[in-house]
Amino acid sequence: MAPWHAVPALSIFLTMARKFKKGYFVRGEFVAEGSERDLELKRELKGTDDQSRTDLKRESLELQKLGEDLLTLRPDFMKRLALTEKLKDAVVEAKRITNFEGKRRQMQYIGKQMRMIDEAGIAAIHTAISEQFSGSPQENLVLHLAETWRDRLMAQDEAFGEWLIKCPETDAQQLRALIRQARKDALPEEPSGPVRHGRAYKDIFQIAREQLGQLDQPDGPGSAP
Repeated sequence: MAPWHAVPALSIFLTMARKFKKGYFVRGEFVAEGSERDLELKRELKGTDDQSRTDLKRESLELQKLGEDLLTLRPDFMKRLALTEKLKDAVVEAKRITNFEGKRRQMQYIGKQMRMIDEAGIAAIHTAISEQFSGSPQENLVLHLAETWRDRLMAQDEAFGEWLIKCPETDAQQLRALIRQARKDALPEEPSGPVRHGRAYKDIFQIAREQLGQLDQPDGPGSAP
């Protein structure tokens, strides 16, 4: 049994332990209520002006909005992010909820979980969302080159041989048939009529896009293979 003089110290320790069970996160850092860090932050907050308080509220709303954007992120992008299991589960649950009030409460919970992520994690989420909706530089390059190759394959016979050197895995017979059909579709019905593009024109683009996407360093027509 502990000596009588140790009882007050033990009581104080247990009281402080209970007090520190509760807390909150600030930029990924856990701050226990009643701790020195908590008191320091509260002193800073007490000294902030109304504009600073507005900034804090705006930051909180932005994090909640970013959490809402997570619901639209494709699975392959989600796997790239170092999210906590609680946040991952919360996102999955939010997608399942259809009730308005239930969805609102779940999004508030996601917003709280977002506050536990550090600045690097937040930046990674922004990058993933940006890439999904605007495409990465590599993806944009592939799209541009696929359009360039499609137009050249349509216009120049020698481009077909150059393409097969660059992408030998292409089904040559299929591509040749698509080029032939696309050229036929592009012929105007009248001499002054507009150029028309059919399904074959789109299929050539898809083949070029898929093949170029498999290359480590895709480049345009006329470049060295």
